[in-house]
Amino acid sequence: MPGQDCAALVCCSNARPRKDEKKIAMLTCFLTECGFTVLPGALLYERQGVFGGTDRERAEELMRYFRDPSVKVIFDISGGDIANGILPFLDFDAITASRAEFWGYSDLTTVINAIYAKTGKSSVLWQARNLVGEDGVNQQRRFALVHGEANQQSRFVPVPGGDGLFDFSYTFVRGNSMHGTVVGGNTRCFLKLAGTPYWPDSRGKILLLESLGGSLPQMSTAFAQLQQIGAFDQAAGLLLGTFTHLETACGSDAAVRLALQYTPDYLPIARTAQIGHGADARAIVIGGEIHLAE
Repeated sequence: MPGQDCAALVCCSNARPRKDEKKIAMLTCFLTECGFTVLPGALLYERQGVFGGTDRERAEELMRYFRDPSVKVIFDISGGDIANGILPFLDFDAITASRAEFWGYSDLTTVINAIYAKTGKSSVLWQARNLVGEDGVNQQRRFALVHGEANQQSRFVPVPGGDGLFDFSYTFVRGNSMHGTVVGGNTRCFLKLAGTPYWPDSRGKILLLESLGGSLPQMSTAFAQLQQIGAFDQAAGLLLGTFTHLETACGSDAAVRLALQYTPDYLPIARTAQIGHGADARAIVIGGEIHLAE
C-alpha cells in the first residue's frame, strides 16, 4: 500500500525515450531514500513518436494523482512541446482541493501557469531529473534539505549567494528592488498561453523569463509579443534567468539587451544565472511571493 507521502512521476509533455529507464530508476531510488513512496505513471515512455499517450490520457493520469490524497508531490520529468494539449482536460476544482504540489520545467511552464491562473495554487519550476544529472550530488543535497524543512515558506525567500534549492544570486540591471508573486518561466512555452483562459494576469507580478533554445530573432519576436500584449506594462518586475542558446551565440548580455529594448523604463529588471535549463539550476515557486533587493 502507498505510504502517507507519495511522489508521482508523470510526463505531460514529450515522453521519455526508453534509454532513460536507468536514470528514472535512479531517481526513483533517491526519492524512496527521501521517504517517498514513488508512483511511476503508465505514460512515461514514448509510444508514438514523442507521445506517451493522447492529450486526454496524459491529463487523466495527472488528475488521478491530484485526486489521490496520499500524493504529496507530482514530479513531471518531461519537457518538449506538447504539454499545453492537456489543459482543456484538467479538473481545476480537483486541483484546488488537492494537497499535491506540481513540479516541472520548460514546456511544463504551460501547466504550472495554468494551475496558478485557474486556482491560485503555486507550483515549482524545476526538473526532478536534475537529481540524477551532471550536478546530481549537489542537487540531491539541496533537495534533501528542502524535504526536511519544517517551514516550507522559507522557499519563497531566496537567499542571495545561498546554497539552498530555492536560493539564487541575482543582480539588478534596472532599479534596485522588486516584490510580488512570480509568474512565467520558459519564454517560448509561456507564450503558448497568450490569448487563452490559462494566461496569468501579470499586473503586480514578477515576470520570470528564461529559455534553452531560441536565436536572437526568435527571442526578439518573443519579447516583442510580450510587449504588445501588455505583459510588461503593469508588472512589478522582470527577472531574467538563463537564455542558453542565445547567450552562447550572442553573449551573456543578449537577453538583457532585449529586455531593455522592449520593456518600459520604469520596470525593475534583475538577472540570475541560476534559474533555467542548467543541470545545476535552482528552483523557484511560480505563484509564490518573493522580494528581491540590492
